[in-house]
Amino acid sequence: MKSRSSLVSILGASVLLSLSLSNQPAQAQVAYGSYVGVGPALGLSDGTQIGGVLAFRYKLLESPLSFRAQALIGQGTAIVPTVSYDLPLNWQTDAYLGAGLVLTSGDSASPVGNKISFALQPGIDYVLPNSNTVIFGNAIIAFDAYRNGGGAAVSLQGGVGLRF
Repeated sequence: MKSRSSLVSILGASVLLSLSLSNQPAQAQVAYGSYVGVGPALGLSDGTQIGGVLAFRYKLLESPLSFRAQALIGQGTAIVPTVSYDLPLNWQTDAYLGAGLVLTSGDSASPVGNKISFALQPGIDYVLPNSNTVIFGNAIIAFDAYRNGGGAAVSLQGGVGLRF
């Protein structure tokens, strides 16, 4: 009887030891900060132009970088893909500076011009506490943005997004 209780004790201890040795912490891979959003856009160059924006952000995990894309729709349409460096200000807020291209379609000027050009995109993202809702705002500054006459174009966007 003594040997049986010793055997049960040894087996129990070995099971606990093996579980503690093989147990590794979970590595969650959520895309914290990624979202899709919509809102208004206001082109400030070449006359005021009111339009809309469809915004997308994919946050790279464990890195201060994000891939962003915005579709600006006004008199013309432009897609602005950028890579941004994100600076967290607190748990809910990121400020960022992005660099990318303005890709336009047609001859009509979009809120950021009518020519393929280089763009800078400063902005801020704020996540409402205890929700998946993001409030975003940014500017797009496109350099040499117009086919007839060059010049810079500036557009302001803002809106509401849903994190995924």
